[in-house]
Amino acid sequence: MRFYFHPDADAEFDKVMAYYEERQPGLGIEFAEEVYATIARIIAYPRAWMSMSKHTRRCLVNRFPFGVIYQVKSDMLRIIAVADLHRRPGYWRDRV
Repeated sequence: MRFYFHPDADAEFDKVMAYYEERQPGLGIEFAEEVYATIARIIAYPRAWMSMSKHTRRCLVNRFPFGVIYQVKSDMLRIIAVADLHRRPGYWRDRV
């Protein structure tokens, strides 16, 4: 299964990675590795994670307070958000 980021999710991911890298060198890379490990888990078990709506699910990122919000469409995984769990819930819904 292939995956792609919604443009806003891609920008969000880059912003958070830069924030962590600024806080501590190497932490941004560690964050990115954890997000990609989360995506790999989703690809392996796309229907295993918490349902957020009829077609949208969330898988939590290890070590960081983030979740990957996604949809599966045939053989494609669409990343809707790399969501900060402390941010207003559902802020990403207009991306669906």
